[in-house]
Amino acid sequence: MSNKTTLNRSLSLTQMVLYGLGTTIGAGIYALVGELAGVAGYFAPISFLIASLMAALTAMSFAELSGRFPLAAGASLYVKEGFSSQKLSTLTGILVILAGLVSAAALVNGFVGYLNQFITADRLPTIVLVTLLLGSIAAWGISTSVSLASMITIIEIGGLLLIIGVSFTGINFQKDSTFSEFIPSADITHWTAIFTGTLLAFYAFIGFEDMVDVAEEVKDVKRNLPLAILLTLAITTLLYMLIMVTAVLAVPPQQLATTQAPLAFLYQHFTGNNPVLISIIGLLAIINGALIQIIMASRVMYGLGSRNQLPTILSIVHPQTQTPLLATFIATIAVMGLAITGHLSILAEITSLLMLCIFSMINLALLRIKKRSPSTEDSINFPQWIPLAGFIVSLSFLILTLINVAIF
Repeated sequence: MSNKTTLNRSLSLTQMVLYGLGTTIGAGIYALVGELAGVAGYFAPISFLIASLMAALTAMSFAELSGRFPLAAGASLYVKEGFSSQKLSTLTGILVILAGLVSAAALVNGFVGYLNQFITADRLPTIVLVTLLLGSIAAWGISTSVSLASMITIIEIGGLLLIIGVSFTGINFQKDSTFSEFIPSADITHWTAIFTGTLLAFYAFIGFEDMVDVAEEVKDVKRNLPLAILLTLAITTLLYMLIMVTAVLAVPPQQLATTQAPLAFLYQHFTGNNPVLISIIGLLAIINGALIQIIMASRVMYGLGSRNQLPTILSIVHPQTQTPLLATFIATIAVMGLAITGHLSILAEITSLLMLCIFSMINLALLRIKKRSPSTEDSINFPQWIPLAGFIVSLSFLILTLINVAIF
């Protein structure tokens, strides 16, 4: 009988939803509103809605797979089950780890840049201190780290609701013509703007895939994890739609597009107050995203180690913290190194391509699994056209992104 310490199965449905929202609703939305308004104008809410429906296809695939195979390093395991290939599975896991580390490093760099708006801080010492603090929180224990991430997520959502509230007060509901501008005609230029906006908005919904990597720490995992993924996407869509609709109704899209901090602009515009509160919330959103990425990367290392796809030493769990300390330490040092070297824009672009490759493989893996075993009794099941449509959408986005990279 093994005495090996296991991960602590302590995360509730509520904590998982907040964990998912923390990785999906990041600081990006604080800038994306302006970018999307510039591209799609009054059709920006439609772009968000279409993007959410497209993301939902892959989210449903992840939800079903997380119920069928509720283990850490989820994407890697799903690929192994779908394609019966250990090498492809290990490669997928490494790509997920790399994507998480690069994302966390970019967020740490963003945090330091944002922090300099408030205080003057030397870049290198700040990166080292911030990364070590995040690594310590991640190592402390899953309940503690996710509880902290959840608190920050609640503050983030509160900030978005505050923006929605103050923008709502600035809407002139007597202008009936404004509402008609939300409805596109058959004009090709309208639908070109919507499609371009959809390409941009799609990335705002990425994040749900990180949730499957803490599967071994979720209570009643076969019920709670799939449900948490779907609830995360639904709440994210609702918040994004409310933000976008109230923003473009309150301020003309052309004006929103000219500001680098559109949500801070909306707050200052309608309240007359300095937007320092919104800036602080944006700062918290950045650091929250980095924390969640470090947790995710360490759990993928743990999962691959426990299945002998990476050195088994990575799967050792500390008996007190019930966290994989070595995997967390390696993730923390890697993030620090990447953040210090900087120049992450190209790596971030590569990360987007990697995620779309992974999404395509996951949808195809589920399609193959469902052909062998159409449904399971104890977890959620979707019809076969869901992963098929998810594969087509993910592959299309991948091709379009590659074309965009090649052109620009």
